[in-house]
Amino acid sequence: MKNKHKIAFFGSSLVSAYWNGAATYYRGIIKALNANGFEITFYEPDAFERQTHRDIEDPPYAKSVVYSSKGIDELNDCLKKGADADIIIKTSGVGVFDEYLEKKVLELKKSTNKVIFWDVDAPATLDRIEADSEDYFRPLIKEYDLILTYGGGPPVVESYLNLGARDCIPIYNALDPDTHYPVEGKTEFKSDLAFLGNRTPDREKRVFDFFFTAAWLLPKKKFLLGGSGWQENSPDIKNVRYLGHVYTSDHNAFNCTPLAILNISRGSMAKYGYSPATRIFEAAGAGACIITDNWKGLELFLKPGEECFAVENGRQITEILSNLDNQEASKIGKRAMQRVLYEHTYTKRAQHLTHIFNNSKVLVKEPI
Repeated sequence: MKNKHKIAFFGSSLVSAYWNGAATYYRGIIKALNANGFEITFYEPDAFERQTHRDIEDPPYAKSVVYSSKGIDELNDCLKKGADADIIIKTSGVGVFDEYLEKKVLELKKSTNKVIFWDVDAPATLDRIEADSEDYFRPLIKEYDLILTYGGGPPVVESYLNLGARDCIPIYNALDPDTHYPVEGKTEFKSDLAFLGNRTPDREKRVFDFFFTAAWLLPKKKFLLGGSGWQENSPDIKNVRYLGHVYTSDHNAFNCTPLAILNISRGSMAKYGYSPATRIFEAAGAGACIITDNWKGLELFLKPGEECFAVENGRQITEILSNLDNQEASKIGKRAMQRVLYEHTYTKRAQHLTHIFNNSKVLVKEPI
């Protein structure tokens, strides 16, 4: 890469995965972009106890700047500092001052930069806009130079273009093989089926439909549920153990120890399809045997029946677990790992992004 472009990235958190499922995605993408020569500053709020539950120290591949969530003065300072970047990115779901940020970054537009909205939950955003003709974000869409999405495939692209987006490009989750890989299992994660995901409104019912249904029907099997929010007001089932928040440093062991790992898409992502969760690639990178809810586009990432199991409900999970042994689980996991290492790494995602950024007319500069 001949030029070093600067990126100002306004997101939820780079250093903490606490109530922040996009952390692995941000880290993988940004690390790979930095390897391609981009200089990145990540601006994030001090909110939701994320800073007290950090998973990593400030990374070498990006400058981390934390601003107060109790007022906009520090945020405005960050906007001023980010104004000289070649690429200014506002993600969805920062959780603090989202509407303010989505309007203010557009004021930083000039002839020598690009201002991009990166939607890490496009199905939810689009459903919200569809339900409210007066939604504040609706008129802003056409003002952004580009809409990037965490996934969603053709349905999301079409919806954004119909709303006036200049362009919309999905950048899917992927694997960082330096972060997620096979390790020795840990006794504390030993189980027949494990699921990791925070308790959110559009996920809760589906967890009951898939995970808890299987647990009820298979009382002799051991089930493990990780993620924040599940410890209170959840079913008291003897064969289900609640872990609470699982730190990133334990994700490999969490994925390697159980017989199988369950993926459950949130409702909005299942509706649109083409939205592989971060956890799928984390688990595949660790060689886990994945059981996932079935959704449109799955075969673009893993082949059902060979590289994963795809199910429509909890009863189908019980059928798989009743017949699955360690040998078969290992074969499925190895095939999944080979597939993602070959096709779905953040290095490949960053190559795609680098091509997008470097072929933008606004960003063409003289070699330095």
